[in-house]
Amino acid sequence: MEDKIISTPQNLQVLHEDNHLIIVNKRPGDIVQGDKTGDMPLSEVVKEYIKIKYNKPGKVYLGVVHRLDRPTSGIVVFAKTSKALPRLNKLFKEKDARKTYWAIVKNAPPKQQDTLVHYMKRNQKQNKSYAHIKEVPDSKKAILDYQILKQLNNYYLLEIDLHTGRHHQIRSQLSAIGCPIKGDLKYGFDRSNKDGSIHLHSRRLSFIHPVKKEKVDITAPPPKDPLWDASI
Repeated sequence: MEDKIISTPQNLQVLHEDNHLIIVNKRPGDIVQGDKTGDMPLSEVVKEYIKIKYNKPGKVYLGVVHRLDRPTSGIVVFAKTSKALPRLNKLFKEKDARKTYWAIVKNAPPKQQDTLVHYMKRNQKQNKSYAHIKEVPDSKKAILDYQILKQLNNYYLLEIDLHTGRHHQIRSQLSAIGCPIKGDLKYGFDRSNKDGSIHLHSRRLSFIHPVKKEKVDITAPPPKDPLWDASI
């Protein structure tokens, strides 16, 4: 496996920043919040970036609003003030933030575009979610729209709009229709990517700013790699 290029305060890709929030482009390999690995999370990288940029003494406030899976790349929002955090949390919880993802898959989906509806059941021990056609005990309804944007040699670029935010939702639902994401061994792709990433990218996010009440519309460039480069 190649070394992951992870974010540092010096190479952090900031997509938007104001007094209340900061939006960054997460690299695959970054972990948003600390876990049992003990690796430095993106939240701490962003704190250090703010500390250095503004020469702040003492602790920097930063609130984690949402997460992306470690092997996934793209847009992550953090709150810079305690005023903004609960408002951003509410906005994401009530689905008032529109999220668009890009995914690269090897197999062509059954249709050019479609709405997928499944019932997701999470297995905590496996850290995996299973997509069922019919409701099963302890499952949650999951809905997404997809369309094929482009054919890339042996792969297809899909654009996905999420209606719900379930654990591993895109990965599991695409796998359920026979289209596992490139590099995603957990959900049925035949081999991993060298850097441990998967070809799933949080491409665009739009919402009304919780304090300024202005529209925020952010687009994140995907990581540098031949397939992603061909997608642009």
